[in-house]
Amino acid sequence: MKAFVVDKYKKKGALRLANLPEPQLKDNDILVRIQATAVNQLDSKVREGEFKLILPYRPPFVLGHDLAGTVAKVGSRVKRFRVGDEVYARPRDHRVGTFAEYIAIDEADVALKPSNLSMSEAASIPLVGLTAWQALVEVGKVKPGQKVFIQAGSGGVGTFAIQLAKHLGATVATTTSAKNVELARSLGADVVIDYKTQDFEKILSGYDLVLNSQDPKTLEKSLGVLKPGGRLISISGPPDPAFAKELGLNLFLKLVLRLLSRGVRKKAKRLGIAYSFLFMRAEGRQLGEIARLIEQGVIRPVVDKVFPFEKTGDALAYLETGRAKGKVVIAVAD
Repeated sequence: MKAFVVDKYKKKGALRLANLPEPQLKDNDILVRIQATAVNQLDSKVREGEFKLILPYRPPFVLGHDLAGTVAKVGSRVKRFRVGDEVYARPRDHRVGTFAEYIAIDEADVALKPSNLSMSEAASIPLVGLTAWQALVEVGKVKPGQKVFIQAGSGGVGTFAIQLAKHLGATVATTTSAKNVELARSLGADVVIDYKTQDFEKILSGYDLVLNSQDPKTLEKSLGVLKPGGRLISISGPPDPAFAKELGLNLFLKLVLRLLSRGVRKKAKRLGIAYSFLFMRAEGRQLGEIARLIEQGVIRPVVDKVFPFEKTGDALAYLETGRAKGKVVIAVAD
């Protein structure tokens, strides 16, 4: 099979197209013929080695965290899927590699593709959908009437999270550039802030939850818009001790992560705010819930561009410009 591999950790550069053997199936695995995948900021960070401490991939490895495709084979213990099923998924860490024609994936990470989406549309959903679900439903437990601030409303996570927060009954604020204000409003945002000309810290107050995806300065400013008892969830760091414990990291790494997040945790505690770092995980059951919302018309995908498979490197470069609205998708096969 053809796949794009990372030969060494580096900041920029094209991925190498290679011929690799078809993946071997474990008993609980399904083999998926990938028809579409998508690029994420996580792909850039993994390629650059930013997560080497917690995701020590050994080059050469295949990149990619989203997929939509058709089941080609099933392992001996697989019960939920059959050959020919159309599925979508975010493979679990240490088994990623969706910039390829095929992947072996544990059936627990997989769900049936939303029936009303194309393969390209479905491939845009798993990573950002699971991130938003785990932040707003699982960790944040957002309830009707609460106020939620979602940063970067025109990005991949933002476009999904706005719609999910509105479905949960929240009043939603977001930041975006002036050209994307109407997009954010069309997704359900009640308050849209032009981050180039306005300061969200001066506009927002008394919020129940902030979903932070930006830099440390924005993270610190976000504390100021939350009310006592509110929650700050960051998907861009810094990792906290709870995350280190969840991963089962060694004592040294636990200490490193504790020190990295010490400043924001102390400030949050002083303000009566809960801080948590979220590194989303693969979860087929949650993707099933998300598929139902999509089929009901509650959430729609936002796809900026679709690149052909041979232009996978260009798709990642385009994402890194920061100009994409929603997701950047790669069509792998018909």
